[in-house]
This record gives sequence, structure tokens and C-alpha cells, in this order.
Amino acid sequence: MTALEVQQQTKDLIDRLKSTTNNNGLGNSGHEYTVIVETFLYKFLNDKFVYQAKLERPEIADAEDPYKALLDMSEDDYEELCDEMMDTVILEKEHLLPYLSSRQNEDNFAKIFDATLEGIAKKNESFFFIQDDGNAHISIIHPISDLISGSSVKKNAFCKSLIGDISAFSFEKVFDAGYDFFSTIFEYLLKDYNSNGGGTYAEYYTPHSVAQIIAKLLVGDNPNLKSMTCYDPAAGTGTLVIALAHAIGEQKCSVYTQDISDKSSTMMMLNLILNGMSHSLTNVIKGNTLSHPFHKDGEKLKQFDYVVSNPPFKLDFSDYQSDLKNDPNKGRFFAGIPNIPKTKKQSMEIYLCFLQHVLYSIKDGGKGAIVVPTGFLTAQSGIAQKIKQYLVDNRFLKGVISMPSNIFANTGTNVSVVFIDKTALTDNAVLIDASKLGETIKDGKNQKTVLNTDDINKIIEAFAGWNKAIDDFSVNVKYDEIKDKNYSLSAGQYFEIKIEYVELTQEEFNQKIADYTSKLDELFKEGNSLEAEIKKSLGELKYEA
Repeated sequence: MTALEVQQQTKDLIDRLKSTTNNNGLGNSGHEYTVIVETFLYKFLNDKFVYQAKLERPEIADAEDPYKALLDMSEDDYEELCDEMMDTVILEKEHLLPYLSSRQNEDNFAKIFDATLEGIAKKNESFFFIQDDGNAHISIIHPISDLISGSSVKKNAFCKSLIGDISAFSFEKVFDAGYDFFSTIFEYLLKDYNSNGGGTYAEYYTPHSVAQIIAKLLVGDNPNLKSMTCYDPAAGTGTLVIALAHAIGEQKCSVYTQDISDKSSTMMMLNLILNGMSHSLTNVIKGNTLSHPFHKDGEKLKQFDYVVSNPPFKLDFSDYQSDLKNDPNKGRFFAGIPNIPKTKKQSMEIYLCFLQHVLYSIKDGGKGAIVVPTGFLTAQSGIAQKIKQYLVDNRFLKGVISMPSNIFANTGTNVSVVFIDKTALTDNAVLIDASKLGETIKDGKNQKTVLNTDDINKIIEAFAGWNKAIDDFSVNVKYDEIKDKNYSLSAGQYFEIKIEYVELTQEEFNQKIADYTSKLDELFKEGNSLEAEIKKSLGELKYEA
């Protein structure tokens, strides 16, 4: 079976789950999101557990029915098997899908279904509990049947339908072949739950193309990386930091994240599980990164090898402004805290705080990248200007890529990516204007620009080949040149202006002048006519008391 076939079958599984939730009145709701995520995860964990069990015990791999072989094991043998499986979610016998399926006709099946999910969470506390910035533990598993209103009969039928949806498919071929398609699947799983209608802290995932570009340019082709630390202070569902981990090697790095949203933190954990990075689950923190940054080395904020972020650009953070101004981590907000707009508090440019936090979080010799509004590049004063001066004067600016409009379907803000390199090895920065790349497609009610493989490669090659300028696309600029233009980071301001010269005969020249004169005469006549009309209309106006 090919990767595309497996991918399609997985999407079909998600669609079946969506159909079931829709038929039970949960379509396009937050409850639908909970049901699909938890059921999808339950199926994935079952298949992963059986797959790992087969690797540990040949007799299970050779069995006609591996699930039956597991259920028939003695309690001691089963416990020993579980002890042998490292970095794997452990399932008790009663958690296994066939065992749960065998109880479908019991009067309290919905309760049994919920107890199974909650039992898995309790058995594997480090996997399924998010820690917040106050050190409290929050379960990411919630009872599903309670989301359905009505009788126990209706709840039982709903849970039975979910079991039927997941029983006809196995992830095992994915594990066996090592297909790397979970980023695509994850986007498909999330696509209906990332709109600005999702609340104050509306989440939207970073397009995979942007994440791919950032990861490739930060990591390069270095095969010797190991024990790397990767951090995202506004992680959302984790697209950026997971792409970075893929580029480094999932087992060669540890991921650290923080996000203010419950939903995002849950999906971040799911993303880690799907991508074989369970060792980083305890580093997922739910909380306010700016006012209460969690990750520390002793009393000091932790610094990382790689830091990536696509933070909120504008957000009402007025309740926290005084806390940020009195930040105990001295020097973190070196350029200042944005003012609170008088009439529209949600327009507070909170991304400027995240940008400073990112700079502070990159260790000496480390690298980072952050998505910013393109307007940041040409700001001439205030906090934005101070940050740009800091980047250039300290030789930390590696480059900037201005992305096409609508690269994010649900925001009208034009975005750019600022690359930071604290190795200070060059006197130059690469500025790229990729705004004309991509294809515009319809995405629901919105227009979205999609970058294809050629577009992605063009950007990566232009950035990597920093000493070779491409007309009207990329330019290599010395830091002194940037200072001379008042620290503007817009590529277009450094492009050569080319004047095209065309040789004309005397007759051709005379004809062009005559054409221009004739056109001007027409425009003047139109103007005179319009002037007369306006005067006439004014003359007809009468005073009314």
C-alpha cells in the first residue's frame, strides 16, 4: 500500500467520525472537535500498542489475531511486556479495542466507553495531563457520552457508532513503512477548527509550506546535530516546532512549548504523539508565556538552540501590561512594551513582546525565526525600530522573507519571516520578496495563497545562496547599507532600479510626442467639461430655511 493510499484511508476515517458527530447534532461545534480528537487518538494508540507488542514478542506478530494473543496472555506476562515497551502509551487489557467492542451491547456501554478513555489517561498520566504555569495538572481526556443530550440509549448508540467508525482501519501499515505524512493528516484533522470564530484566543495553524521553509533554513543539512532543544513560546498546535523537529530528527531533539489556549495545548500533545515524540510531552505547558514564562534553568529563563514562533499580532493584553513593564527577567523586554490603544484594546501590538521574548530565549550560537506583520519591516520609530537596530547592530539578523498575501487564509495581514542567528558570522543579511509567488485558491469564504514545491525551493535556494542576488526577488545586503536606510528590512528598497532604453528614429520620436500631446488635449477637454458641469450644479443650489 502506498503512502497516498494510507493517507486517503486515514482521511476517510476522520470523515466517518465527522459524519457520526454530525448525525448526532454535534457538527461544527467544539464538542465535535473533542469527540473526533479523542476517538482518533484512541484508535491510533491501540494500533501503536499492538505494533510495538509485535516488535517485542514474535509470538504476537505470528499470531492470526494479535489482539486475541494479547488478551490471552497471563497477567504477569502482559505486565512484563508493558515494562519492555519504552516511550509507548501503555494499555491495560480492558483498554484494547476488541475488548471494548465486545461490550457494545451492555446497557451502560457509553459509561464503559468513557471509563476506557479516562483509564488510559490515568494509566499514562505524563502523556495525557497538561501542566499549566501554576504547576496544576489538567487532563486532556474528557467523557464523550456526556456531550450527547438525551437518553442512555442514545448515548450508547453514539458510542457504538464511533467504535464502528474506527474498527475498519489500521494505522499499522503506517508504522511499518515509516510513512511521514502526519503533518498533512494533522492539518486535515484540524481544518474545520481553526477559524477566528473560535474565541478570544482564536488559533490558526501555520501553513505547512511556511513551516517547511523555516525548518529547512534554520537546520540546513547538518547530520551531526544531537541533543538539540527546540522552543515555541506561542506554539498553537505545534506545526512550526514539529517541522523543526522533523528537520533535526525527532530523537535528536527535545521540544518545549507554551500556549495560553487549552485547545491548542491539547492538539500540541496529540501532534507530539502522532510524530513519535512522546519524550517531549511533559514540556508542553498551558499558560501565558509573556507574563508567566514557565521554562527555566534554575531562576533564569531557559535558553534554547532553536526558537520558532508565529505569535498573535494583535491582542488585548491590557490586563498584563503593568506585569510586563515590571518583568522580573531583566532585559527581556529591552525595547519596551507596546501602548494600549485607547479605542481598540485588541489592536495592541503584542507580537513585539513575543519578538523580544524570542530574542531573549535563543542561546549564544543558537538560531530562530518568527513570523511578523510585514509592516514591521519598514517601521521608522518606536519599539519596532529599536528591535531592528538591535538585530542589525549585534549582527543577529540572518535574513527576512516577505510572504505572499493571504498565506494565512483567516487573516488579512501580510506577513514576513525574520530569521535570527546568534553565531554572528557574517556582515550581511538576505532580504527576499516572495510576495508574488504562489497560487490563490478559495478556502471556504476566504482567499488563500498556496506555495507549491517550486515556490518553496526557489525561496530556500535564494536564501541559502545568500551571495547571489536575483532580480526583483532577493538581495544580499551589508549591515551598513541597512543602517543607511534607517534599518528598513524591506527587500524592495534595496533592488536596483533598471531603466530600459529603447532606440527611436526621429520620425518615431516625433510620432510619440504627437500621440502624447493628443492624449493630453483630450484629457484637458474632459477636465474643462467636468469643471463646467460642477459650476452649473453649484449655481442651481438654493438655500432652504
